[in-house]
Amino acid sequence: MGGTEPEAGHEAEPAPAPEPANTPTPADAPLDADSPADADTDTPAPAASTGPAAPRPGLFGWRRRYPRAARVVGAVTTVLAAALVVTVLIVPNRLDWMSVQAFFRLPVEGIFLAAVLLVLPARARRITAGVLGVVLGLSAILKCLDMGFRQTLARPFDLVFDWVLLSDGADWVKDSFGHSGEILAIVGVIVLVVAVLALSVLATMRLASALARHRTAAVRTTLVLGVAWVACFTLGVQFGGVTFATKGYATYLSNRVQYVRDGLGDADVYKKQMAVDAFAHTPSDQLLTGLRGKDVMLTFIESYGRVAIDDPSMGPEVDATLTEGNARLKAAGFSARSGWLRSPVTGAGSWLAHSTFLSGTWVKNQQRYRSLTTSDRATLTSYFQKTGAWRTVGVVPGVRKPWPEGKYFGLDHIYDSTHLGYQGPYFSWTPVPDQFSLEAFQKLEHGKKNRDPIMAEIILASSHNPWSPIAHMIDWKDLGDGKVFYKIKKEGTNPTEVWKSSKRVRTEYRKAIQYSLDSLTQWVQRYGDDNTVLVFLGDHQPVPTVTGGTSDRDVPVTIVARDPKVLDRISDWGWTEGLKPAANAPEWAMNKFRDRFMTAYGSQPGAVTSTSH
Repeated sequence: MGGTEPEAGHEAEPAPAPEPANTPTPADAPLDADSPADADTDTPAPAASTGPAAPRPGLFGWRRRYPRAARVVGAVTTVLAAALVVTVLIVPNRLDWMSVQAFFRLPVEGIFLAAVLLVLPARARRITAGVLGVVLGLSAILKCLDMGFRQTLARPFDLVFDWVLLSDGADWVKDSFGHSGEILAIVGVIVLVVAVLALSVLATMRLASALARHRTAAVRTTLVLGVAWVACFTLGVQFGGVTFATKGYATYLSNRVQYVRDGLGDADVYKKQMAVDAFAHTPSDQLLTGLRGKDVMLTFIESYGRVAIDDPSMGPEVDATLTEGNARLKAAGFSARSGWLRSPVTGAGSWLAHSTFLSGTWVKNQQRYRSLTTSDRATLTSYFQKTGAWRTVGVVPGVRKPWPEGKYFGLDHIYDSTHLGYQGPYFSWTPVPDQFSLEAFQKLEHGKKNRDPIMAEIILASSHNPWSPIAHMIDWKDLGDGKVFYKIKKEGTNPTEVWKSSKRVRTEYRKAIQYSLDSLTQWVQRYGDDNTVLVFLGDHQPVPTVTGGTSDRDVPVTIVARDPKVLDRISDWGWTEGLKPAANAPEWAMNKFRDRFMTAYGSQPGAVTSTSH
């Protein structure tokens, strides 16, 4: 078969000898993507093979037709595979650590893996290479997640607690860039993950095959590199301030394993912390007696962090807004005291900061939040409810889905984005502008006649990332049902354009904070009275694009009241007079506020007397 049989009675002529002129030997056969993974040469060649082997044909036989090109492609492919593996081993998991020097290092893990692959037999080598490829691919993906989370939350991705945040991230993309943007982002992420895993496996399999084909040279090279690594590590050789002989990948994996172990054991630690409550057995008639008869507003301003006040590029404008607001409040008879709180989160995770502030426990991850909201741990808001002296309400314009946690926080009634009467447009993520949210609170609760005192938890959302477009202040009488904001949004900035420049992002952030502060101080000036007590604070610092990567997690906190007895009760706190805390004002962990507040306004001489509304 495959040729013409000799005629009967005639012997077949012998086949001509093959011409060896340009036929590569097995040792010279090119290593390219068409080479099978089992091309290792440690398996003896069949004894029947007597002449030089022809190169494998490759796709459409191109390797047979172009042997030199095949050798070049094979060499380049092997080099790229090695470069990919080394890059995964040495690339930092933080964008701010990226530098040219960071990529000119010698990873001990690469030397060790080469040694392992060299001593394994063919089958075990192929299996090990495939497993190593998966591990490297997954660690590359994890490093990318770390980079993204550090840019957003100033911390690495938590393998135990952060998976739920990926869904929140998709929602943020949808709110900021539309449904099409969300679909494209999800598809892009899936394709990228598959590509990284596939390339990592192909790269390690390729290198395993290359090591087997050139065993002698590979062994010598591995020994030389091993000796060089030991020498450089011992001598502490550095280039541009970066250690040349590194074991960073092993350290990275070790830290990751420890983070997971700590995370898995965190539930028991937090359960013990929740059980400690100094006010758990305090009679209700002795709780918060210093605020009886007052309307207390616990108000969070999204992403209002210390950077807004301290940063030279934003501080002067924000300071002017605070100064103007302070003058506005003073003219209306109000005084204020301000300090600093350290948030458990930065960049995002507002609900963790809110629950830390209200519960008096350090809620640093989603597991703690779930444990808290399914427990009987009392919060500042639920203690107000426990007294029976206040109607407790929540104004949460950022909530667009069912929020069962509201019941846990002790809120008698909740006004989310669909119950504020707003008929205007979203401003990127923000469903309702702050000025409208506060006006709605006035109409729905605060402005009612013959009512009980109110304790309101209000979460202002206009300063939520991405800060584009943002609303601006208008006459309170013109707010109507909110449709006036369609024109304001149309005149605003485009987030896709703003986020091309970190300078523009910082500018829009600063404007958003100013808008939130103006909304709040104007509301107090317009509707506040002798019974008004306002506590407002930031929930966390903004993303590193705005903060510049600082590790500072401080946020401003302020108490405003017209009745001097209210502020007299915190005179020993050392807080700064006015809306702007001094640089050296006291800094407390956010979870410490609840107990200090309840102690200051608990049963003691000189309690504020109740007045009618």
